[in-house]
Amino acid sequence: MPATYDSAVVERLIAGRPIRVVGDVHGDLRAFRHAVATDRFVIQLGDLVDHGPDSAGTFRLMQRLLDEGRGLFILGNHDRKLARALAGQKLRRDAPLTETLRQFQAPENEDVRRRAWHDIAQAPPWLVLGRRIFVHGGFHSRMLTERPPSGLGLVTPVLSRALFGETTGRMQKDGYPERRLNWVDHIPAGYTVYCGHDRRSTDGRPWVRAGRAGGSSVFTDTGAGKGGHLAWIDLPDDS
Repeated sequence: MPATYDSAVVERLIAGRPIRVVGDVHGDLRAFRHAVATDRFVIQLGDLVDHGPDSAGTFRLMQRLLDEGRGLFILGNHDRKLARALAGQKLRRDAPLTETLRQFQAPENEDVRRRAWHDIAQAPPWLVLGRRIFVHGGFHSRMLTERPPSGLGLVTPVLSRALFGETTGRMQKDGYPERRLNWVDHIPAGYTVYCGHDRRSTDGRPWVRAGRAGGSSVFTDTGAGKGGHLAWIDLPDDS
């Protein structure tokens, strides 16, 4: 496997198969099993772990897809945090991460833990396939010209956008950073960005927003592992 995937590598891996895009899973293994029961190539948009009941099982299933050449995952901020914790780096431990680490450190999950850091290190922070862009947090125009770096390295402005979206610098009452969607207006005409991270849906379906430059974004996080459900989209194979 490459250090991180680029578009040419992924196109060879897909080998002409249609794509299924899967939103944030957050440890909802039961839903993820349904999502990947397909002959389509699966692109999961990050945040496989935390919050839901079985983060280790979810990651094991993703590892199976990787091994079988049936899919890959985009790096999410929760995935990155898990990798840093597994590497022994100091970071703030919240309840979801603590539970995920407990699962990964259980003897029955040694197979998952042994290769998890490596799998996360390989995950691309973004992926551009034709006029489709796959990213966890948000789009940056430099994603169209720069090869995605290792997501476990220095957090540059582009990597920050990929992982965390765009923030205002203010904190909300729930303790999370306030986010804005100005980046949607910079998506070029004809391009579609498929992302997770922001739970924007009001009706349980992926939420679509058009940008001023003519591009559009599709927000796929519908709350899996957090009381909602898991969303996926089967893309047409002619665009």
